[in-house]
Amino acid sequence: MRKLNNDEMALIKGGEAITLTMVLAVMSAALLAVICYRLFMSSTGSTTLPGGYRFEWK
Repeated sequence: MRKLNNDEMALIKGGEAITLTMVLAVMSAALLAVICYRLFMSSTGSTTLPGGYRFEWK
């Protein structure tokens, strides 16, 4: 490793963490949208949520 001079430091660009966070957020939103679509478009089914909530539809 060595110290960078001012010109080399000017070439460094950040933002990878923000980009990765946005990609993961969009992927999780898309996954949630697909799950909700499949859940509500099915004719029958049931689900149990944490806290003891149970839903059934026929």
